[in-house]
Amino acid sequence: MRVSFLTIHQDWNDLMLTLQRLDSSDAARILKGARAKAEEIGVGMCIAITDESCNLLAFQRMDGSKIPSITLAIDKSYTASGTRKPTHELAEPSMPGNPVYGLTSTVGGRMIVIAGGLPIFVAGEVIGAIGVSSGTPAQDLAIAEAGVQAFDQLRP
Repeated sequence: MRVSFLTIHQDWNDLMLTLQRLDSSDAARILKGARAKAEEIGVGMCIAITDESCNLLAFQRMDGSKIPSITLAIDKSYTASGTRKPTHELAEPSMPGNPVYGLTSTVGGRMIVIAGGLPIFVAGEVIGAIGVSSGTPAQDLAIAEAGVQAFDQLRP
């Protein structure tokens, strides 16, 4: 994990924000953990990793995965990074009459409310996310959880 610095200049003083974000080696560990779980359950998956700003860091399409799952995995990761919530927790609030009804039609339709997208936290802050698609919602979630666990196990 790398610490990045973002400097914002104001009239008479400078402010510096310190951000933690996933780096490419973190993304590789997360992919490896998720892929191992997918192989264990015998389902070819699409797996996407985004940083805290919803930008794609890594992607893998396993043999046998479904073509539409490419976009779904990336957008699940995008949603989890951007909302700082697991995608399955957004399903109920986005139903008609609920607080975020219409969420799935925002950001060009990229917001996904199906299980398989999980934010990744360090010290209470989201540093990225994983999105998985091609199985059932329960399979997608289990594989995303395995990716997060692979990252968590390597942290001090």
